[in-house]
Amino acid sequence: MKILITGGAGFIGSAVVRQAVAAGHHVVNLDALTYAACLDNVASVADSPLYAFEQADIRDAAALEAVFARHAPDAVMHLAAESHVDRSIDGPGAFVETNVMGTYTLLQAARAYWEGRGKPEGFRFHHISTDEVFGSLPHDPAVKFTEDTPYDPRSPYSASKAASDHLVRAWHETYGLPVVLTNCSNNYGPFHFPEKLIPVIILNALAGKPLPIYGDGSNIRDWLYVEDHATALLTVLEKGKLGRSYNIGGENERTNLELVQTLCAILDEKQPKTSGSYADQITFVTDRPGHDARYAIEPERIRTELGWRPSVTVEQGLALTVDWYLANESWWQPLLDRHGVGQRLGTKA
Repeated sequence: MKILITGGAGFIGSAVVRQAVAAGHHVVNLDALTYAACLDNVASVADSPLYAFEQADIRDAAALEAVFARHAPDAVMHLAAESHVDRSIDGPGAFVETNVMGTYTLLQAARAYWEGRGKPEGFRFHHISTDEVFGSLPHDPAVKFTEDTPYDPRSPYSASKAASDHLVRAWHETYGLPVVLTNCSNNYGPFHFPEKLIPVIILNALAGKPLPIYGDGSNIRDWLYVEDHATALLTVLEKGKLGRSYNIGGENERTNLELVQTLCAILDEKQPKTSGSYADQITFVTDRPGHDARYAIEPERIRTELGWRPSVTVEQGLALTVDWYLANESWWQPLLDRHGVGQRLGTKA
């Protein structure tokens, strides 16, 4: 296939780009190159004849029309989004503009292209979203998000993603656009932008800085290794049923405190301090406003219908992630100077 991937210079998008090229697909990476994007993420495929890059904003209808006309993709994988919850609390407007209006503009461009080509049966629009649209769960392991869980977003970020999900479903029902949707749990792994929890903990630990944990650290997340997620996304694109959504989870629930303690133990083993443990740097800080208590995905649909399951445990994935950050300072060091990185955000509420 020739796949147009939006946000392909970001964390998850770049993993999809790398895997798609490795699988023999032609990839067009469309990215606006905002603060969290980095073309070094796709440097390993940049010289491939299967890869092309287009710098464009998904809110720019004329640019999108030109990209569709120039590349004639067989499918769209839509990952471009503003995604940091704390930033959405301080500046929600950018999230509405990109995640809602950008998705609308992309849907219109894809629809015009699909209709203009005679509505080819093989065309797919795959919208990638988050489990945060479902809201917050109680601390009951028997209760998990399914594809039928009602939407209940609690942050400007999750509300903007929920809106984009609804738009995609509406374009399928109203205009017949062939779509599939996925909602994933928290991703981690190589190339994770250093404002998110796991890279913050790794890099602060190495720098001898405090390891900030919101509240009492009891908030629970289901952790999904990004390479596993990319495999799942390509599986859904190729095999998913039109109009259907698939929840993608790592089957690895941990409290934030447990996660940070695991990271500290891995770092103690791989790059020990001269004295003490990295866990000594753990610091509890004021909680995020409206912090969701727990996310957990029940991935039965993708497991039974499409045969996908995560390949690594969170302990295995975290060890791989720590190894990558230890070996790639030249990647993450320049990113620490980008806007807002290293600052406490999301407290203006």
